[in-house]
Amino acid sequence: MSDDLYRIRPRINGEWRDILVGHDIRPADTLAHLLKEKLGYTGLKVSCDEGACGACTVLLDGKAVLSCMMLAVEADGREVTTIEGLAADDPVVTAFAEQSEPGHGTALQCGYCTPGFVMTAKGFLAENPDPTAQQIREGLSNNLCRCGCYQAIVQAVLRAAAVMRGAVAGECRPAMPGGAPASSEGRGQ
Repeated sequence: MSDDLYRIRPRINGEWRDILVGHDIRPADTLAHLLKEKLGYTGLKVSCDEGACGACTVLLDGKAVLSCMMLAVEADGREVTTIEGLAADDPVVTAFAEQSEPGHGTALQCGYCTPGFVMTAKGFLAENPDPTAQQIREGLSNNLCRCGCYQAIVQAVLRAAAVMRGAVAGECRPAMPGGAPASSEGRGQ
């Protein structure tokens, strides 16, 4: 191997990947570039490419990071999780998909920002499993949603936190006005 070539080995969504720096990627390539352009993880979105919107958020060793602001070589030997690495029944994924409480709206509209919000919420809830609505607003404040779904996103994260703590059943059901959970009748349970 040439002096200009070296390997990095990140674990991406549970799978170790061998990346040849100087061949597969350049030393200055971002983690976002590696994940999206070289490895095809298209759930990751790159919007601003300068760390201002949160759309490119992934988990690095369980913590939310902006992949457009991190060099790919910094992920060597570390665990990287993208939106594709989450289970379909992940409590945060489910809460975002099912959020439609009256008065709060839906947690996703166009969906472009959703992967970044979900990954930021995952990292946030790992550090704060029982947050208040205000703490969620602060924890997600670096993520932008051009559709303006912020209140519904907060509701989705509150619901996911409750499910993850075991405070409510695993299925995320929207609450009725007044906070009572909606009936599960007619949902095939």
